[in-house]
Amino acid sequence: MGVAIGIDLGTSNSCVCAVVDGEPVVFADKEGRRTQPSIVAFGYGKSAVVGWRARRQLLYAPESTVISAKRLIGRRAGAEEVERMKAQCAYGITEGEGGELAVRVQGKLFTPAEISAHVLVHMKKIAEEALGESVTQAVITVPAYFNDNQRQATRSAAAMAGLECLRILNEPTAAALAYGFNKGKRQHVAVYDLGGGTFDISILRIDDDFFEVIATSGDTFLGGDDFDYAAADQFMELFCAQTGLDLRANRTVRMKLREAAERAKVALSGGGDVEVSVPALHRAAGGQELGFHTTVDRFTYDQWVLPLVSRTFDVCDDALKAAGMSIRQIDHVLMVGGMTRYPLVREAVRDHFRKPPNTTVNPDEVVAIGAAIQAWNLTNTEVEGGGSVLLDVTPQSLGVRTLGGFCETLIPRNTAIPTESTKVFHTAVDNQTEVRISVCQGEGRMADDNELLGEFVLGGLAEKPRGQVRVRVTFEIDTDGIVHVRAIDSVLGLERSIRIESSGGASAAPEQSHRFDDIDF
Repeated sequence: MGVAIGIDLGTSNSCVCAVVDGEPVVFADKEGRRTQPSIVAFGYGKSAVVGWRARRQLLYAPESTVISAKRLIGRRAGAEEVERMKAQCAYGITEGEGGELAVRVQGKLFTPAEISAHVLVHMKKIAEEALGESVTQAVITVPAYFNDNQRQATRSAAAMAGLECLRILNEPTAAALAYGFNKGKRQHVAVYDLGGGTFDISILRIDDDFFEVIATSGDTFLGGDDFDYAAADQFMELFCAQTGLDLRANRTVRMKLREAAERAKVALSGGGDVEVSVPALHRAAGGQELGFHTTVDRFTYDQWVLPLVSRTFDVCDDALKAAGMSIRQIDHVLMVGGMTRYPLVREAVRDHFRKPPNTTVNPDEVVAIGAAIQAWNLTNTEVEGGGSVLLDVTPQSLGVRTLGGFCETLIPRNTAIPTESTKVFHTAVDNQTEVRISVCQGEGRMADDNELLGEFVLGGLAEKPRGQVRVRVTFEIDTDGIVHVRAIDSVLGLERSIRIESSGGASAAPEQSHRFDDIDF
């Protein structure tokens, strides 16, 4: 079957790795770069370019260059996160066919999964060139707090890229696997994962080669990108004051300032102050080219981003509470994600957890290494003693919409997976012949406060008085964290089962169908 690879498909950067001769090897491109920007640029004839070439285009053609597609994957048009992305990105974000979210570039529509597929193809080619053979299998990582739609869309992207996705693996779990691989560790570990677009915290128990996730929490819209936008907002205010122009709605100017903010952040990670210069940032009405120039010191930058750092600890405390653990019980804190290189983040983690964080692992590569180890585990089951045991959890609760618009939970968050749960519901309308089952994911008490994963109809119910027909609903979550739902009519034995699709669609259902908010427990 060849070598199976591990891919860290990141919001800002991606990385690919494989286990070769018993050791994980991170692959570099022809220029020796071991991480690749998760950027796709259009305008090069019929093909798109990915990675560092695409990043160069971002400066002069941001409207044709797609960044941070991972923040859109599996999202629905109109979602709060999508509206925030519209205000930040120079390319278009709109509703495509069937109501699916799409990005518009040069008059063409692409789904976020298609954009991610371009990145996966790029990483696949880097691995193939390094290995000297074709690659068809991969373990792909996602943020622990990704919902089912986002996981399904990531799997779809892999299929588009010509990859069999062996497993969708949570990023903090992958990092812990890389950290504890063949080391005989016995400890409780908190994985603090602050990447380009998301923040996750997972609490794990590691016992030799047994890795058990106890609890996880996260924010899928909190990452290095937000640090860059926070600084870019400050630059925008200063530029507007310098020029007397209000350009806050100009997406191209915003994107160029964001790029400058990212460069400043990297420079400030190793120094006390930095000069920021963006020549020809905007052309005035009279044809004059206006540039932006300023100097930023680390103290000022830290004040801009401190609220974002503080938000990560609200998430950390939530995970600790869910695990039933205190900070004192954590043996080590692993730092994962490029944003954890920034001094303020490391200092804040040290202060919050009351111990220095473990920085022995490369925060840019550790997730890909863990994914590669898991890929090796899954494809070398015949090796005696080979393979680590992973027990992960579902990050968000799953349930169905019920009477009054409430969400009845079947599987609570932080339940070990794979898992299965069943509940019985009763019809609440005389002679009711069908029900529509609305599947929700999230922690809201009301169904509308959660993510609607999909809906499907169980029809052909026996015409009986209310309460005499029972419908047994079963939720299953597989090892990828992907949801399967089935419903069985207790009278006639009719069954309907689905795997929730990334577009949110189970098959279409008649509008007159009774929902579970029309029936009783």
